[in-house]
Amino acid sequence: MFGFGDMIEILKKNPKRIVFTEGSDARILEAASRLLASNFLTPILVGSVEQVEKAAEESGYNIRGAQIIDPLHYDRIDEMVELFCELRKSKGVTEEQARGILSQANYFGTMLVKMGVADALLGGATYSTADTVRPALQLIKTKPGYNIVSSCFILVRPAATGENEVLAMADCAINIRPTEDELVEIAGVTSECAKIFGIDPKLAFLSYSTLGSGKGEDVEKMRNAAQKTRLKYPGLPVEGELQFDAAVSPRVARTKCPDSPVAGHANVFIFPDINAGNIGYKIAQRLGNFDAYGPILLGLNAPINDLSRGCNALEVYSMAIITAALA
Repeated sequence: MFGFGDMIEILKKNPKRIVFTEGSDARILEAASRLLASNFLTPILVGSVEQVEKAAEESGYNIRGAQIIDPLHYDRIDEMVELFCELRKSKGVTEEQARGILSQANYFGTMLVKMGVADALLGGATYSTADTVRPALQLIKTKPGYNIVSSCFILVRPAATGENEVLAMADCAINIRPTEDELVEIAGVTSECAKIFGIDPKLAFLSYSTLGSGKGEDVEKMRNAAQKTRLKYPGLPVEGELQFDAAVSPRVARTKCPDSPVAGHANVFIFPDINAGNIGYKIAQRLGNFDAYGPILLGLNAPINDLSRGCNALEVYSMAIITAALA
């Protein structure tokens, strides 16, 4: 089951470089200091060298060994501007406009990944998810065969058996009201992500109805999405539509859907919309005592992840390991 130890061992054998777009933030500096002490991940801090070093000194964090890159004094900026203009030529971006845009840490950091200077990016400690996703969509783009970027949260808590209980929930942060076909794509990429965390995926498409007990467009959407997912991924255990109690409680499942191999044992939950997903994972986090890791962005050509603006240094450290391991 999931543990950071396995990911760290992988990174020790193949260290990665991760860019933090908010290099002078105290939480980022604390996480970077801890990563540097462990020597399996190289932080690249975006910001003024003077400001980053001053912030680290005032906070008491040793960031010796980190690379600090100032967008206003980058020796490869001309090369970056040229590539940016090529990537955005359909929008008619001029060199002058490109230099202005690349002075912003989120765009600059994303271009560092695009140019291969960094393997992954972690941002959003001080700005919105949209400000992390927008540059990624424009510059990194989705993987071949993928139409959308989505997200999942990995939820972890100790179980009575001594192993961790690990669940995946999607999409809780990106797609506001996904269509049936988008839900199929979300289910596929979330299942692949879940496997990285040691989950043997059993998917439940959630609803206020269990296998026809309720009616409505939203019920039909989840039922149809579940059926399309079965057809696209025949080896993946899928059930839907399911109410949450039928998805997780064997006792309830025996009553509501006794013939389902997934009901009562689901560990990957596909929500009908962002309202349900965001509320659902936060209930699990706050009332169910799960640690929540994410949002983990899925479908991009490179690992780029978003932090909550309410994150702490430990969450930054954990998400850095996850993000780098996905590389």
